[in-house]
Amino acid sequence: MPEAYEKWSEGRNETVKIIKISTDLEMTVHDFPGGNYSQQNHLLRELIGNHCSIYERVMPKRLYTELHMKRSTTNVPGECVCMLVDEEGLSKEIPPNLIGSYLYETDIHKQRIVGNILFVGEAWEEDGIGFCGIDDKVFAVLEQKLTDLLHSAKEVKEESKG
Repeated sequence: MPEAYEKWSEGRNETVKIIKISTDLEMTVHDFPGGNYSQQNHLLRELIGNHCSIYERVMPKRLYTELHMKRSTTNVPGECVCMLVDEEGLSKEIPPNLIGSYLYETDIHKQRIVGNILFVGEAWEEDGIGFCGIDDKVFAVLEQKLTDLLHSAKEVKEESKG
């Protein structure tokens, strides 16, 4: 676990969470994985699923312009949020992620996000930026905004069936 994250989380009672959005438009909340860097990466890849062997950090424009998340890593671990996606997802036959694609502005440049996505926090580490759970205050706002976005996406999906 990142040293800055360990220092920050000392004495805190709450666990720090991350958010997963599936291709089925379902949101689940998970604890940020513990362990060393390798163990964390393994668990994050498992959460993404679809035999993810490498993930990519994505900074989708609408996450910052429409959902108003912080785009730059700050001194508070988890205050900045990014999205993790399957780096090789486009080469696999997995469905698009409507929320990830919307936030990534696929409607403008036609590059889709496929598979399950994770929203994680960022923290400064000795070697640069690392991943951590999302700060509690940021998490509450992001969870509500993603819930609203999911509701809208489900309505659009239902209308397109009819």
